[in-house]
Amino acid sequence: MTDNQDNPGIKLPPPLIYVVPLVLALLLDRRAPLPFLPHGAARGLGWPLLGGGVVLNGWFLKAMRDAEAPIRTDKPVPRLTTAGPFRYTRNPGYLALAAIYAGIAVLRNSLWATLLLPLVVTVIQREVIGREERYLERTFGEVYLDYKGKVRRWV
Repeated sequence: MTDNQDNPGIKLPPPLIYVVPLVLALLLDRRAPLPFLPHGAARGLGWPLLGGGVVLNGWFLKAMRDAEAPIRTDKPVPRLTTAGPFRYTRNPGYLALAAIYAGIAVLRNSLWATLLLPLVVTVIQREVIGREERYLERTFGEVYLDYKGKVRRWV
């Protein structure tokens, strides 16, 4: 099988699914600001979200490198990665990106960006994670189903 055939079939890089709505919402926020938190609360909530997301993303990237597994969703997966953050969530990369997005949205005190996050997560869950899970079930069968039964999708 070629790389083009043996993959989850996701054409758009998932980080773009987070970045594009965030940038658009922040641009809208510049034209029509809708703050929703007191300044101190935004900083107190935003920095831990952003920092936690960055740390989780680093842990995710390390686990993928250690497993010699591709991060790109248009490449075949040679082995199931279950170490590192994958012991706690089946989708640490997407969880990290959601936390980073939320941290930026809260630090910018942008209600627009905050309101788009549930839509972004829904698209990720349906269009990316759903395809990945079907691919992993086809590729790894019972081994993946066993892992899926033990580890939550998000946390």
